[in-house]
Amino acid sequence: MSHRTVHDVMTREVVTAGPDTPFKEIALLFHRNDITALPVVDDQRRPLGMVSEADLLRKAAVLPDPESGTPGRWLGAHDRARAEAETAGGLMTAPAVAARPGWSIPEAARAMDKHRVKRLPVVDEIGRLVGIVSRRDLLQVFLRHDGAIREEITHDVLGGTLWLAPDAVRVTVHDGVVTLTGRVPRRSLVAVTEQLCRAVDGVVAVHQTLDFLEDDTDVAVEHPRAYHAGR
Repeated sequence: MSHRTVHDVMTREVVTAGPDTPFKEIALLFHRNDITALPVVDDQRRPLGMVSEADLLRKAAVLPDPESGTPGRWLGAHDRARAEAETAGGLMTAPAVAARPGWSIPEAARAMDKHRVKRLPVVDEIGRLVGIVSRRDLLQVFLRHDGAIREEITHDVLGGTLWLAPDAVRVTVHDGVVTLTGRVPRRSLVAVTEQLCRAVDGVVAVHQTLDFLEDDTDVAVEHPRAYHAGR
């Protein structure tokens, strides 16, 4: 089985800013390129941090309402310094959480979830920016056609990996949901088959009602004491 990686789904032409890029120029980059965030990089194109629309809006949030006179949002010293910053270096969230091109889609998704970010700059082996990957990019894998998913499961998983007979397991796929029916040689293969099918790109869920010929999970093991007592 082959799995799509960050390299397969990332955007390679990345709009960036330097630490000294002014606030208004960042806002203009967002508008012109229809983006909501960008990496801040040094002279070697190594990511230093990320600037998003939320970072720019923090400046407006601390201002009092001109109509009602309602005071702006109170911020701690660190966040207030960022709100008052005039360049990308002061506005950015740092350090940047980066991905590698060879990461799997689940690896990148886990990193986004752990760090609560919506995108990851992608860096090469020496830390230089080579792309950027967003949550939308990662979701591309679920656009895969049901027929392609079924073919991979049938030929690569069941036939190529598990060496099952062609008529042993019936596979149906609808909207990414896989259903497995049939019989496998051993009970232990039921869980293995389900797990391997779940790992196929584009699979949303797996439902199975697989039967088995031999229960190889219920093997009686003689206790050592019983062996010694019989001698």
